[in-house]
Amino acid sequence: MANTIKKKKSAVPGKKTSAKKATAKKPLAGPKISDSKSAKVNTGDSLTKKILKEAASVGFSKAAAKTMKVMGYNVIVKNGWVVKKFADGRIQKISKLKTNNNPVILD
Repeated sequence: MANTIKKKKSAVPGKKTSAKKATAKKPLAGPKISDSKSAKVNTGDSLTKKILKEAASVGFSKAAAKTMKVMGYNVIVKNGWVVKKFADGRIQKISKLKTNNNPVILD
């Protein structure tokens, strides 16, 4: 039996309604980055610090992998320096971070 589309009656008398074909949306094509980490979160779970940290970690790892693939380097902080980390493993220092070692006063 062929696909048939039923016509619905218009709420306004004398006005015809058109039947629209249902079209399936294609998934977006893009580069797939394999990552050893995967976030599995049950929708019934409440949002906890552990779940949030795991999801953020997975997201940052995937973003870093994509950035490395596109640009060839990532900008990170390492040992008090802002550095460029290149795909081939080289590290180029950009600038030293200023540290503020003032004590935190809690009221």
